[in-house]
Amino acid sequence: MTRWLAEYAWLPDHAEPTPDVLIEAEAGRIAAVTPLVGGGAAPAGVEVLGDAVRLPGLTLPGLANAHSHAFHRALRGRTHGGRGDFWSWRDVMYDVAARLDPDSYLALARAAYAEMALAGITCVGEFHYLHHGPEGRPYADPNAMSAALVEAAAHAGIRLTLLDTAYLTASVDGAELVGTQRRFGDGDALRWVERVDAFRPENDHARRGAAIHSVRAVPAEQLATVAGWADRNGVPLHVHLSEQPAENDACRAVHGCTPTRLLADHGVLGPHTTAVHATHPTSADVALLGDSRTGVCLCPTTERDLADGIGPARRMAEAGSPVSLGSDSHAVVDLFEEARAVELDERLRTRRRGHFSAAELVTAATVAGHAALGWGDAGRLSAGDRADLVTVRLDSARTAGVPPVGAFFAATAADVTHVVVDGRTVVADGRHRTVDVPAELRDAIREVTS
Repeated sequence: MTRWLAEYAWLPDHAEPTPDVLIEAEAGRIAAVTPLVGGGAAPAGVEVLGDAVRLPGLTLPGLANAHSHAFHRALRGRTHGGRGDFWSWRDVMYDVAARLDPDSYLALARAAYAEMALAGITCVGEFHYLHHGPEGRPYADPNAMSAALVEAAAHAGIRLTLLDTAYLTASVDGAELVGTQRRFGDGDALRWVERVDAFRPENDHARRGAAIHSVRAVPAEQLATVAGWADRNGVPLHVHLSEQPAENDACRAVHGCTPTRLLADHGVLGPHTTAVHATHPTSADVALLGDSRTGVCLCPTTERDLADGIGPARRMAEAGSPVSLGSDSHAVVDLFEEARAVELDERLRTRRRGHFSAAELVTAATVAGHAALGWGDAGRLSAGDRADLVTVRLDSARTAGVPPVGAFFAATAADVTHVVVDGRTVVADGRHRTVDVPAELRDAIREVTS
């Protein structure tokens, strides 16, 4: 039995943190969560043993990063200045993608995932489309790149949902993949199924999922094949949706409808599907997403970096779409920033304040994100759930004097001091226990950019 004594803990269905909470775990699961009475006095029958690890500050459930492209971490600081748009940024991204192989991807992803652990992320959804070697030639093991990502997450100490992505065409009208894009493609959806079926992560920290890159990248008549594989295997399905107006315009020109309508017509939407970005939906699209209980993953720091726009987050939530969060291109790895940006961007869009409560933002960063990745037993500090804990200090220059309920609006990833994943301490006193994160990031990025 492992015990922690949290100065404050954010418990399920609480509008604000609870002081003096004893959390006990066994075999990677939370065994008991006991709020203590009277500023540290235990209620009858509860013994606070001296071996309980004290957690000064605010303890949250593990954070879930529901949308990641691990190799994009190499782009940080290289693509943010000057003019351009998503499409010019994409050209630079392809340059990095062209240089990766299973060994260099393992090194880069290990460092990127360890950075996420330092930021309090205990589970990541990797939207993985960099499948093959140069010119699209499969490796001897067609899933070598997938295996590298699974190994990287294990080294970093976090859980992974590998959202194996179907990426078959270069545009909505079915243009062939060219250049670096050839590394992404399997030819058609049936061959994608054949490759994905052959991959089984060996360790229980990783699970399979599926993704449709976008309506640009999977022909309409093949959407159901990918969605059907996900449904048969009971795994989450993710899809980039309406990230730029150009995507909507192209889909209307070819199919006579919006991307959301196209996905709905081919059986892609539903409670096990997550639409990533959904920045430019119509009112009818919002209703389709909400009525089908399709989730929405917002990635505000990437959406603003690429000048994509601000999506209607509140309207989508009220329509019935659970909201989760992702760091996407990793221009920033900080789910506190992603969460408060959902609220602050909504203020910019509407010129009104007060759209999401702190508790709603915590839910988006924790239980909703885990659910979107297929881990329904994570994201809450409650008995029976996975023992994932993230502690944020309340005495930094950013959080000093801030009430615990306001810490989610004030803290940054730099304020994370302690991270536990499945009962194992991964970060202590702000340091990763097994990875020298700055050094490994420097070396891995140099390998693929110099």
